[in-house]
Amino acid sequence: MNASDSSSAAIRHLNHLEAAVPDLDRQDRVVMPEVILAETKAPARALEIAQAFLTRTGRAILSRVPEPLHEALLAQYGDQLEWHPASRLAIVRAPGQAPTPTNGARVGVITAGTSDQPVAEEAALILREMGCDVTTAYDVGVAGLHRLFGPLRHLLHEAQVDVIIVAAGMDGALPSVVSGLVDVPVIGLPTSVGYGLGGRGEAAIMTMLQSCAPGISVVNIDNGVGAAAVAGLIAVRCARARQQAESEAAP
Repeated sequence: MNASDSSSAAIRHLNHLEAAVPDLDRQDRVVMPEVILAETKAPARALEIAQAFLTRTGRAILSRVPEPLHEALLAQYGDQLEWHPASRLAIVRAPGQAPTPTNGARVGVITAGTSDQPVAEEAALILREMGCDVTTAYDVGVAGLHRLFGPLRHLLHEAQVDVIIVAAGMDGALPSVVSGLVDVPVIGLPTSVGYGLGGRGEAAIMTMLQSCAPGISVVNIDNGVGAAAVAGLIAVRCARARQQAESEAAP
């Protein structure tokens, strides 16, 4: 077997592990990186998949990481591991690896309360791995609506975001309020925050789906990764359109 055959065999092995077929080239194809949902995987299986991504792309992203897997990642990768405890998201990087900026893709992330922050942070971290510029504003929900207007002005006028993710639990009303005030798409991100009936996010998602404010798209409960995917794709397309317009306008 020559060197080329050996390389091809190694790539086939990475793409077809014993019990997984990781999409190692997803970000090159669709901008959104593959994220390893680790919550229900055995640590050994998650480590195997993470190593395949690290070998091919120089980075592995794992969401909903349980404590035994966090300990295993730390033991295996040490300083290569970035650990975000609030969102339970882990990133393993090869030395020198960093997200490639998308040159102007801008996303805002808002939460109604601090209890919504872990899910919002999951979205913000994924967006940064997509190369987006992310501006956050936390704890600005309808229980004290006066808190919203300053951060919203900053998102629209200073940060000039292309899209806003709004994470909310309880009654889930904040995305409707925001969508009625802004001229960019709003991604409603319901969270499993609240009391009693509807406290697992059902009330929030139903409110968002029944919103009378136009311009809202809604992802599933606690789905920060899905919200990041939608928002990131919108922002990247907007950034590309601006770059093309600037190029065409240049003398």
